[in-house]
Amino acid sequence: MIDRDSGSGEWVLLTYRLPREPSAPRLALWRKLKRLGAEQLADGLVALPADARTREQLEWAAAEVEEAGGSAGVWLARPATGALEREVAGSMNEARAQEYVEITTQAREALNAPPVDRLQVLRRLRAQMRRVERRDFFRPPEREQARRALRDLTQQATSDDQEVRA
Repeated sequence: MIDRDSGSGEWVLLTYRLPREPSAPRLALWRKLKRLGAEQLADGLVALPADARTREQLEWAAAEVEEAGGSAGVWLARPATGALEREVAGSMNEARAQEYVEITTQAREALNAPPVDRLQVLRRLRAQMRRVERRDFFRPPEREQARRALRDLTQQATSDDQEVRA
């Protein structure tokens, strides 16, 4: 796994080729890799920080590619330079940061929504936060801001609930 401070560590890579048709397996793979937070290094090559979970996920993806008539391989690697690793990690971190900013913005906007809408938004944003945190390997500062915004929204929704019951 990547050392969050030094940025040095092992990465798990998936190389793959899929036939153009049918397009459903390509789309399914793209969605899976996006859900995992994989970084696209080149056409048919993605990377994730190596740990047991990411390795297993990419091994499953490789098996699905092969079942769809394509070819795939899973590799463990270390970047040749720290700069290259920081670039890949930075790109992944930036993508997660943007997702956290979206959660923060929506949570703050929900503070002004009607109470019934606030609760629905809170449930949706909590689920979204869990999905983002599963693919967050480097924990940008925006993560804590999103958590704070969700806590504020939770407090407001709890307050709304208590007022309704009173």
